[in-house]
Amino acid sequence: MKPIRNSAKAVIIADQHILLTKNQDSDGYFYLFPGGGQEKGEELSDSVIRECMEEAGCKVSVRGLLFVREYIGKNHEFADWDSDTHQVEFYFECMIESQEENFAGANPDADQVGVEWVALSELDNIRIYPRGLVKQLQTGVYSPCYIGDSN
Repeated sequence: MKPIRNSAKAVIIADQHILLTKNQDSDGYFYLFPGGGQEKGEELSDSVIRECMEEAGCKVSVRGLLFVREYIGKNHEFADWDSDTHQVEFYFECMIESQEENFAGANPDADQVGVEWVALSELDNIRIYPRGLVKQLQTGVYSPCYIGDSN
């Protein structure tokens, strides 16, 4: 089994829209929060800054911690190929300080095809991970919250 991995994610909201990475697999499009794995010796806030630049081409300032989520692969729909994954994700409120043209990231993830502003009211209509954050984002409940093992 792989070691537990920390991941820092950005929650960037403006004008009732959220900035997400748009990805594609054999089932179609799916959306993720910009962010990724913490590197050894790197603070979580620095991880989210680096990952936003790599995936979304934007420089962010990091505000407070909003959510902590665990993902234990064996408990979810991707268990066939992801059963040995255990990741702890830290979701931070972020604000865009500057951006590259068209949010062009320098090092997007393998399945990533772009970046998109999605209306909060439309989150129920897209494949987004983690799904467990949708209700809280739509209702504006942004206080620090542990949501446990969620997909």
